[in-house]
Order: sequence, then C-alpha cells, then structure tokens
Amino acid sequence: MESLSQIVQLIFSGLTIGSIYALIAMGFVITYNITGVLNFAQGEFAMLGALVCVSAVGAGLPYGVAIIISILVVVLIAGLFERIAIYPARHSSVPTLIIITIGVAIAFRGIALFIWGTEPHMLRPLTDGQPFSISGAIIQQQSVWAIGVSLLSLVAMYLFFEKTFVGKAVIACVVNRFAARLMGIRPEKMSFLSISVSGGLGAIAGIIIAPISGASYNMGLMLGMKAFIAAVIGGLSNAPAAILGAMIIGLLESFTEGLWTTGFKDAVSFGVLLLVLFLLPNGIFAKSSGKRV
Repeated sequence: MESLSQIVQLIFSGLTIGSIYALIAMGFVITYNITGVLNFAQGEFAMLGALVCVSAVGAGLPYGVAIIISILVVVLIAGLFERIAIYPARHSSVPTLIIITIGVAIAFRGIALFIWGTEPHMLRPLTDGQPFSISGAIIQQQSVWAIGVSLLSLVAMYLFFEKTFVGKAVIACVVNRFAARLMGIRPEKMSFLSISVSGGLGAIAGIIIAPISGASYNMGLMLGMKAFIAAVIGGLSNAPAAILGAMIIGLLESFTEGLWTTGFKDAVSFGVLLLVLFLLPNGIFAKSSGKRV
C-alpha cells in the first residue's frame, strides 16, 4: 500500500471530497458569523442543487444552463427559507433557531423524497474523457473539476467579501452588528444575503459531487455533518480555517478508507471532532480570543 501511486491517489481523493466539504463549510461559517445560527439545513442545499440539476438535465436543458438554473433555484429557496423561517424568529434564542433549521432540513428531505423518490440519481461528468495518470495514480476528470470549481468559488467569495461594498457591509455586521447598524447597514438584509449565498455554495457542492457519488434525497445529511465538523475543527468564525478543516477531514477519510476500512471513516471524523472540542474548543486554527463555538 505504501507505494507512491497509492498515496497520491489517496491524497487526490481526499482533496476532492475535502473541496466539497469546504464549500458547504463556507456556508456554515458565513451564516454563523452573520446570524449567530448554525444552519443545519446547509447540507440540504447541496442535495437540492444536485437533484434540481438532475431534473433540469433530464428535461433536456443544456448542461451549463441546467447548472446555472439549479444554483439560482437553490439561492431562491435559501432566501425564502431565511424570510419565512429565520427572519420571523430572529429575536428567539439561538437553540430555538437551530431547532428551526433542523426542522426545515427534515422538511427539505421529505419534499425531496416525495419528488425524486428513494433511488439515487446520477449526473454525467462535467466533461467527457478518459482518466489520466499522475505518478501512477488514476485521476478522474471530475475530481479535477471538483477541486478547481471549489477553489474558484472560494476565490470568488474572497473577492466578494474583500473587494465589494456589499461584502464589506456583511463583514461589518460580523465585526459589530450595533456599529454596522449605526452606519446605516441593516443586519437583517445581510442575514438574507448570507443565507442566500450559502445556499448557492451548497448547490455548487451538490452538483459537483453528484457525478461522483450520485444524488439522493438523504445525501445532504452526511454532507452537512461532515462540513459542520470541518467548520468546527477550523473555527466557526474563520472561513480560511474552515477550508483547511475541510481538507483535513477529506484527507483523514481518504486515508482511513484506503489504509484501514471504509466503515471507520465516519467514526474517525466524529472522533476528531470530539477531540478538538475537548482540547481546542475554538478550533485548531482559531485564536485564543475567538468569539464562540
């Protein structure tokens, strides 16, 4: 097993799944920083993105158009979710808001089960072509797409938050909601924007992973949990750290599956989560002055 080709294979596999987790973890971080709520419906955005894209492609739309429509549909659903479920309860306690997100996640799964059934659906890869080899490892083109699209999405998020007025308004709400309100920024609008953006990120993650592992009504549950673990490990208030946490989880799962057994990869992820919570409750990469976990 210790051959270079197998190690490269496991690293690439880990980075691929880590990229998916990173997109969803970004949604967790954005939503948490703005609203203070852990949105446990985040994984369902990935599920909805994948299944809507399956239906759009099945309806005969060009692949690119189907992807764009799917992302927009999920952004719309996420926005409605914020307006209908989160906004009216914005003065409620954090546990109440978290329970609301869990309830909405269950509702999303139920609706998806009713519409798309229990059977998994497959999307074709974004590009046709044969796998290629790096140091003897066989790399699927979809894996390259997964890593590439994730990196582009993360760069786009960075440019949005650092280079645009709206992005800076969102950051202002993160730093100090009261001061942001004094400057004329409405945190309620930023809450709507943050959850809509996190919905789009989740949809991209679902569409990317669908050609690799399929799309089904219950895929969002485990994706959401793994991304949550990644976000907690990195530090819920720190997006780059959450991305690093996602890569760590992806690599841990890949090497556990390759060197040990598939059955333990989930146990390893949750074990790492417990270890971090016990020893570094602010996350591995969070500063000691981190706000909260």
